[in-house]
Amino acid sequence: MRQVGRRRQLHQWDAVRKGIFNQVRALSFSSGAAIVWSMSERIEINPRVCGGQPVIKGTRISVAAILEQLAEDESWDSLLRGYPELTRADIQAVLDYARRSVLHTEIAAVGAA
Repeated sequence: MRQVGRRRQLHQWDAVRKGIFNQVRALSFSSGAAIVWSMSERIEINPRVCGGQPVIKGTRISVAAILEQLAEDESWDSLLRGYPELTRADIQAVLDYARRSVLHTEIAAVGAA
Protein backbone atom coordinates (compact mmCIF):
# COMPACT_ATOMS: atom_id res chain seq x y z
CA MET A 1 0.00 0.00 0.00
CA ARG A 2 2.82 2.40 0.81
CA GLN A 3 4.51 1.74 -2.53
CA VAL A 4 1.35 2.80 -4.40
CA GLY A 5 1.18 6.03 -2.35
CA ARG A 6 4.84 6.73 -3.10
CA ARG A 7 4.27 6.20 -6.84
CA ARG A 8 1.34 8.58 -6.69
CA GLN A 9 3.52 11.26 -5.06
CA LEU A 10 6.24 10.78 -7.68
CA HIS A 11 3.70 11.21 -10.49
CA GLN A 12 2.44 14.42 -8.89
CA TRP A 13 5.92 15.89 -8.61
CA ASP A 14 6.61 14.89 -12.20
CA ALA A 15 3.49 16.80 -13.31
CA VAL A 16 4.66 19.90 -11.47
CA ARG A 17 8.08 19.69 -13.11
CA LYS A 18 6.40 19.55 -16.50
CA GLY A 19 4.50 22.74 -15.74
CA ILE A 20 1.02 21.26 -15.57
CA PHE A 21 0.35 23.33 -12.48
CA ASN A 22 -3.33 24.03 -13.15
CA GLN A 23 -4.23 20.33 -13.04
CA VAL A 24 -2.42 19.57 -9.81
CA ARG A 25 -4.59 19.28 -6.74
CA ALA A 26 -3.36 19.47 -3.19
CA LEU A 27 -3.95 16.20 -1.42
CA SER A 28 -4.35 15.47 2.24
CA PHE A 29 -3.19 12.13 3.51
CA SER A 30 -4.73 9.88 6.16
CA SER A 31 -2.02 10.94 8.62
CA GLY A 32 -3.41 14.48 8.48
CA ALA A 33 -0.33 15.87 6.77
CA ALA A 34 -0.98 18.02 3.72
CA ILE A 35 0.93 19.17 0.68
CA VAL A 36 0.76 22.90 0.07
CA TRP A 37 1.37 23.87 -3.55
CA SER A 38 2.89 27.31 -4.00
CA MET A 39 1.85 28.42 -7.46
CA SER A 40 3.88 31.61 -7.18
CA GLU A 41 5.32 33.80 -4.45
CA ARG A 42 1.80 34.97 -3.69
CA ILE A 43 -0.62 32.17 -4.69
CA GLU A 44 -0.94 28.80 -2.94
CA ILE A 45 -3.22 25.79 -2.77
CA ASN A 46 -3.70 24.21 0.64
CA PRO A 47 -6.40 21.58 1.21
CA ARG A 48 -7.02 23.06 4.66
CA VAL A 49 -7.73 26.57 3.39
CA CYS A 50 -10.91 27.38 1.42
CA GLY A 51 -11.41 23.75 0.38
CA GLY A 52 -8.16 23.66 -1.58
CA GLN A 53 -8.98 26.59 -3.86
CA PRO A 54 -6.08 28.81 -4.93
CA VAL A 55 -5.75 31.69 -2.44
CA ILE A 56 -3.51 34.66 -1.77
CA LYS A 57 -0.73 33.19 0.38
CA GLY A 58 -1.31 33.70 4.10
CA THR A 59 -4.98 34.69 3.66
CA ARG A 60 -8.34 33.10 2.98
CA ILE A 61 -8.90 35.37 -0.04
CA SER A 62 -9.51 33.13 -3.03
CA VAL A 63 -8.22 33.82 -6.51
CA ALA A 64 -11.77 33.24 -7.77
CA ALA A 65 -13.20 35.93 -5.47
CA ILE A 66 -10.74 38.53 -6.76
CA LEU A 67 -11.34 37.52 -10.40
CA GLU A 68 -15.12 37.70 -9.93
CA GLN A 69 -14.89 41.20 -8.51
CA LEU A 70 -12.58 42.35 -11.28
CA ALA A 71 -14.98 40.84 -13.85
CA GLU A 72 -17.79 42.90 -12.26
CA ASP A 73 -15.71 46.02 -13.01
CA GLU A 74 -14.52 46.52 -9.44
CA SER A 75 -11.50 48.83 -9.37
CA TRP A 76 -8.17 47.82 -7.90
CA ASP A 77 -8.45 50.66 -5.38
CA SER A 78 -11.87 49.41 -4.27
CA LEU A 79 -10.48 45.88 -3.83
CA LEU A 80 -7.59 47.22 -1.77
CA ARG A 81 -10.00 49.14 0.46
CA GLY A 82 -12.22 46.07 0.87
CA TYR A 83 -9.31 43.75 1.64
CA PRO A 84 -6.75 45.74 3.69
CA GLU A 85 -4.31 42.80 3.74
CA LEU A 86 -4.27 42.71 -0.09
CA THR A 87 -1.57 44.50 -2.10
CA ARG A 88 -1.34 45.54 -5.74
CA ALA A 89 1.24 42.78 -6.22
CA ASP A 90 -1.35 40.25 -4.96
CA ILE A 91 -3.90 41.42 -7.54
CA GLN A 92 -1.25 41.23 -10.25
CA ALA A 93 -0.39 37.67 -9.09
CA VAL A 94 -4.09 36.70 -9.36
CA LEU A 95 -4.20 37.96 -12.95
CA ASP A 96 -0.94 36.18 -13.76
CA TYR A 97 -2.29 32.96 -12.24
CA ALA A 98 -5.43 33.24 -14.39
CA ARG A 99 -3.34 33.91 -17.52
CA ARG A 100 -1.12 30.89 -16.88
CA SER A 101 -4.16 28.71 -16.19
CA VAL A 102 -5.68 29.66 -19.54
CA LEU A 103 -2.42 29.10 -21.39
CA HIS A 104 -2.02 25.62 -19.88
CA THR A 105 -5.59 24.43 -20.36
CA GLU A 106 -6.35 21.87 -23.03
CA ILE A 107 -9.79 21.88 -24.60
CA ALA A 108 -11.04 18.70 -26.23
CA ALA A 109 -14.22 18.15 -28.20
CA VAL A 110 -16.57 15.71 -26.51
CA GLY A 111 -18.81 13.51 -28.61
CA ALA A 112 -17.73 15.03 -31.93
CA ALA A 113 -19.30 13.14 -34.79
